[in-house]
Amino acid sequence: MKRKGFIILFWVSLGTALFFFLFFTKEKNFYNFLITLLISTMYSFVLGFGNAFINDFLNKKFPWSETTRIRTALSVVSIITGNFILVYFCNYINYVEIQKVATTEAFFSKEYATTNWFMINIALLISAFLHAKGFMEELKKTSRKEVVEQKLIAKSANAQFESLKNQLDPHFLFNSLNVLSSLIDENPNQAQKFTASMSKIYRYVLEQKDKELVTVEDEIEFAKTYCDLLKTRFEDSVDFIFDVKKEEYRRYVVPLSLQLLLENCIKHNFATSSRPLVIKIFSDNDTLCIENNLQAREKMKESAGIGLANIVQRYALLTRKNVFIEKSEDYFKVKVPILSSKPNNISAKTDDESGSYEKAKKRVKELKSFYGNLISYCTIIPFLIILNLIISPKNLWFYFPMLGWGIGVISHAFQVFGVGESWKERKIREIMDKQKNRNNGNF
Repeated sequence: MKRKGFIILFWVSLGTALFFFLFFTKEKNFYNFLITLLISTMYSFVLGFGNAFINDFLNKKFPWSETTRIRTALSVVSIITGNFILVYFCNYINYVEIQKVATTEAFFSKEYATTNWFMINIALLISAFLHAKGFMEELKKTSRKEVVEQKLIAKSANAQFESLKNQLDPHFLFNSLNVLSSLIDENPNQAQKFTASMSKIYRYVLEQKDKELVTVEDEIEFAKTYCDLLKTRFEDSVDFIFDVKKEEYRRYVVPLSLQLLLENCIKHNFATSSRPLVIKIFSDNDTLCIENNLQAREKMKESAGIGLANIVQRYALLTRKNVFIEKSEDYFKVKVPILSSKPNNISAKTDDESGSYEKAKKRVKELKSFYGNLISYCTIIPFLIILNLIISPKNLWFYFPMLGWGIGVISHAFQVFGVGESWKERKIREIMDKQKNRNNGNF
């Protein structure tokens, strides 16, 4: 036990000794005060050390944050069993060995049953409070740890997202200059038109590259302009077909995704007048699809891997919806998700985390309610027992509230830790996880 615990137990012992010495000791002398202090110290330290040992042992083997239900059950059992043994031990030493007011046979008879029962309830009250306090401290530590982890994750995600966005500017400029360099030799007039168009497109790149999402309409308009740019170079060797539903225009996609995918089509396929490369841009089931007939180049220079990988990573940071890739002998298709709403920040996919946080808040509220109920039970029932024994010792009515309320506490515990709504939520979560795993397996 820590030094703070020793100091607390000492003051509890001293305060308890003074209370009993002043109000319950007939002969007030120094010797009787020492006896009272000795007895009070024995109770305080035996019960304090005993409960601290039980609590520390359970904290190491069954932490609150990892095994809440098991820990709760073990805490209830250990509190009752441990305090029953400790109280009987302290009472035996007090009444039989120190005060010598009872024999061993008398101590274990009905004569001292009420006294033992009263002391056990007091000990249970204190123990329940200490265990509840330990739970709340563990909960605070876990919450702080989760907050720190989430902040680190958010910072890492933001840094990664910024890094991905910063790839777009030099990537577009590099590829455009390569095209311009080719056109200067092949067709100087077309090169001049390309330069003028490129300045307009590059302005869009600079405006949109720092945004998380843009409307489908903006991205389609930009893609059409970029396709005109490509037509300037490839003429009738490349055809573009746009068939995006108008109702999708007000929804959102990752900026410059179409430009990167169009580049990907051109880079990985050959295109001639006799065998043109046909690129289709269309919408299908909440996705924006880019499909081309497969005319793979035989020899490809090593790619920087920015285009498709960049899109996949940016979507992964913004949503749980996946980018789908389909490839056959005849075509290559990429499906990027169309999002219904624009997230407030990079952590749009943390909707589930927010939901988890709300569930965690609800869970904490349930646990606090249960422990409040348990502490109230352990506080009021002993008071009713004392009141009953003082007013009408022959008519023991305290059993009725003790049993009735006790059944309520047990029912409350079942509801919070394994039955009722918690059980339903757990089953729902299991079914959802199975469905999610099945969907991932299909993908």
